[in-house]
Amino acid sequence: MYHSTQAPHMMQDVFARHLGIPEANVRVVCKDVGGSFGIKVHVYADEMATAAISVMLRRPVKFVADRLESFLTDIHAREHDVTVRLACTKAGDIVGFDLDDLTAIGPYSVYPRTSGIEGNQVVNLTGGPYRHKHYRAKMHVVFTNKNVTCQYRAVGHPIAMALTEAIVDRAAAEIGMDPAEFRRRNLIPDDAYPYTAFPSGLKFERLSHHQCLDKLLALMDYRRLRAEQAALRKQGVHRGIGLAAMIEVTNPSPAFYGVGGARISAQDGATLRLEPTGMLTVMCGVTEQGQGTDGIFAQIAASAVGLTLDKVRVITGDTGVTPYGGGTWASRGAGIGGEAVLQAGRALRSNILDVAAAILSADKAALDIVGNEVVSRLTLESKLPLAELGRVAYFRPDTLPPKFQSELTVTRHYTPREYPFTFTNGIQASLVEVDPDTGFVKLLKHWCVEDCGTVINPMLVDEQIRGGIVQGIGAALFEECLYGPDGQLLNGNMADYLVPMCGEMPDIVVAHVETPTKQSALGAKGVGEAGTAGAPGAVMNAINDALAPLGARVTAQPATPDRVLKALGKV
Repeated sequence: MYHSTQAPHMMQDVFARHLGIPEANVRVVCKDVGGSFGIKVHVYADEMATAAISVMLRRPVKFVADRLESFLTDIHAREHDVTVRLACTKAGDIVGFDLDDLTAIGPYSVYPRTSGIEGNQVVNLTGGPYRHKHYRAKMHVVFTNKNVTCQYRAVGHPIAMALTEAIVDRAAAEIGMDPAEFRRRNLIPDDAYPYTAFPSGLKFERLSHHQCLDKLLALMDYRRLRAEQAALRKQGVHRGIGLAAMIEVTNPSPAFYGVGGARISAQDGATLRLEPTGMLTVMCGVTEQGQGTDGIFAQIAASAVGLTLDKVRVITGDTGVTPYGGGTWASRGAGIGGEAVLQAGRALRSNILDVAAAILSADKAALDIVGNEVVSRLTLESKLPLAELGRVAYFRPDTLPPKFQSELTVTRHYTPREYPFTFTNGIQASLVEVDPDTGFVKLLKHWCVEDCGTVINPMLVDEQIRGGIVQGIGAALFEECLYGPDGQLLNGNMADYLVPMCGEMPDIVVAHVETPTKQSALGAKGVGEAGTAGAPGAVMNAINDALAPLGARVTAQPATPDRVLKALGKV
């Protein structure tokens, strides 16, 4: 099965069970097709029908959805009608949150992951960055005659963070406190960890809300922007500044797996093999969806073993050759797959040095691997190229000691166990200008400070965050599936369904705080969904900050010009 999926091994299991084929006879290959965002971790009727027809006809069958078919049947997400309340003291201390979420999931729950999980995330995560002792949440899930909904990038987070940050801003305004200062007063302290949120029971290993807030305010020059905003208001220019603190679920443990009956692995594995030529082959169950998995696995493996990057080849997305794993979703690629690669690399390095010691009749402890060669640990003098070591180990083992066996292929697996999730955190800010005559919102600048633990590849991390922010901006300002009264989708094409383009995007400034997780040697948390989680809340807060002197407030996403004008009472 050549398949555009995020979880090849899950699909291997699904095809085998439902078509009555031994799992070993099913091979799923996912090539570099790009883009997933959760949409490709579900099971769709068309792909099951394609596989069934192939089995029935005993010949290859190909199915490709066109754009309209994709719009009509690929999962949608984030249809919520929510009421949120916050109680705080006059001094500015949050007492508690109250939430009532009505969420629509389409005509049925999506197999095998369940469509109820997004609403579940909303009620679990609302209020998450803040200290409070009281929380009441209620969710109703309803069926509709629209497309199915399910897990889409940062499942539930953009809703939960937007709700939390909107009501936090509202509370700060009610008591006359600056919104940044209100957050500083109520964010979970950086020295409070490990911390268990009450009463949701979410467990946080170690977060850095206050470091992130301080860094963000300095990065954006918050005080200057506030002074500039006040001066421009006197000139009739309506600018707004919006903040949004965030938490993100990453590296899910076995406690999360099996939701909805999905048989999907909690672990991931990596196999590293030193080839006779001195090249290194890396095989991992995490798939490459354009997020840079192949690049970071190559980095980790090269560093762990002692090779240069040009000597590393990475293979992912093929159940026929990679170790069994969960695939790509929930920001787990670097944190889980990367840790497996690191552990396999360290084990292989040790095995290579065993072979080198045998060939050189030397003490293993006196040897190291640097730049594709075995060298003296003390002097870095070259002792043996890895290509020569591979030649001897594979083709001339007769020259090695009689009882010595080289092992130049290593597999290691990793499963996080100590915490249900490895939470990350961060904070975003948006600067916008609103035209009260047209309702148009212009994005002027956006900032994000994020803590994803160990940063493996700074460029990949920054662009993951920027891409996520753009996706979040799309939700805040542009993206909406419009239906007629008969349940027909009206804008199932890229002409009528609006997405943010380069012309609408502001400069996006990204910075980091690094708090490595202690659950792994790599220390990496996930980063793929953080930008999407916080951006809608920051943009919506900025819009309402701009509209505040006019006594208007937008409470629906996307904040289209029509909705802005309605809030202003002009249409």
